[in-house]
This record gives sequence, structure tokens and C-alpha cells, in this order.
Amino acid sequence: MKLYSRTQGQGINLLSVHGLFGSQENLGAINRRLAESFYVHGVDVRNHGRSPHQTSMQYSDMAADLIEYMDEQGIEQAHLLGHSMGGKVVMETALQYPDRVNRVAVLDIAPVTYTVRRHDDVFAGLKAVNLNTLEKRSDADAVLANYISEAAIRQFLLKNLFKKADGGFGWRMNLETIEQSYQSILSGQQAGKPFPGEVLFLKGSDSDYILPEHRSEVLKLFPGASLRSIHGTGHWLHAEKPDLVANALIRFFNRDHYE
Repeated sequence: MKLYSRTQGQGINLLSVHGLFGSQENLGAINRRLAESFYVHGVDVRNHGRSPHQTSMQYSDMAADLIEYMDEQGIEQAHLLGHSMGGKVVMETALQYPDRVNRVAVLDIAPVTYTVRRHDDVFAGLKAVNLNTLEKRSDADAVLANYISEAAIRQFLLKNLFKKADGGFGWRMNLETIEQSYQSILSGQQAGKPFPGEVLFLKGSDSDYILPEHRSEVLKLFPGASLRSIHGTGHWLHAEKPDLVANALIRFFNRDHYE
């Protein structure tokens, strides 16, 4: 699995992992700020962005992908950052490969199984776009508007649309496998032992992805966890208040973890 990445900066290695339907570009602003202090690897996970497609989307597979990437880059240990699904990927990596991970920052997700299907309209809208007859991007947006009212979400999804060499359109993401694996993507994390390192959870104050009832499960897996709420933000806290989020991440990752 040869994961695509965009690297920048210098210093301690930091792997940055996007969420569902996204790519490393979605954390671009945060990655640029982090690159002032770290060597940042913005990674596209399997079936997303410019990384290869596979038929599995298990978190164990995606964690192994990150470790394989680290091996190929000659990285013994790294900080990890993940948003939403990417947060679950980096939590899984920390739990399964604790010796390879320094500190972990998780943006607005908990290591629990979510029962609410939040993306059924997204799947329906994406599948309604007929790539064989599509002539321009605005036509795809018009189709998606029948399923998704928020223009910002449609534009986020349409970043996956690309022009092929033959002039037609395609999705960079592996939509079929993502939909088939959706229940796995909703699943929580489990481990025989907790991760002993420090973990920062940043929550959007208006988001319901991290709730008080998740506290016990979080601390069972990550006893070194701390939580900060970013006021006036939702699930996309890093896009809504990038400077505040970036400053919190830089302070967290910059603390001397060898004390």
C-alpha cells in the first residue's frame, strides 16, 4: 500500500490524517501551520485522494498502512493527528503500535461505535451523479443539491471529482468500497492494553461527536487523554477556527515529551 502524501516543514515527524470522503488537502491550512515546527506528512488514506484503492476499510488495515508508510520513510516514531475518521485511524495506530507513536491529537471523534448513519444522503447523492454523461462540475453540484442542502459540504465532496485522460469524469475516492465498509467505519476502537502516551481530544463545542458518556471509554483506552472544546465550532473545527486549533496543536505537540 503506497499511500500518497504531501510533506513540508522540518523537525519531528508528524502524520496528519483526513476524514471520510476527504484527502490531505482538507487539513491543508492546519498542516501548513504545523510545518513551522514539525516535518508534516499529509497522508491520503486508502480509497481516498490519490492513494490506491482496496476492497477493505478496516481500521486495522488503515493503521497498518500508516506503519508501512513510516517504514518506507524511515520513521521510527511520529506524532499523529487525525480528524473524524482519520482520528479513529490514528487512535487505532496508537493502540496497535504504541512503540511507533509519540503523541496523538484527535479532532472531534471518539473511539466509540456510532449508531447514527449520518452519511446516507451523501451516498445517495454521489451515486446519483452519472459520471458517464457528466459534462461539467456544476451539473454534478446540481444533482448533489437534491440530496445535500449545504453548499460547503457539496463543494467538499466535489473535490473528489477529477477529469480523466479521456475527457470524462471520475471519483478519486473508492465510493463502492467506502459504502460497503460504512459499518466498519462507524465502529469503535478496542485493544488489549491502553495507549500509555498523551492524547489530546479537540472537540467542536457545537458538535455531538464527543459526548460526556464517551468519557469512560476514552479513558479506558487512553488514560493520558485530555479534552479541550473549541468554542463556536462544529465538526469542522479546524476549518472554522484554524488559528485557534493550530495553536492548540502546536502547544500540545511542542511540549517536551521526554521529560
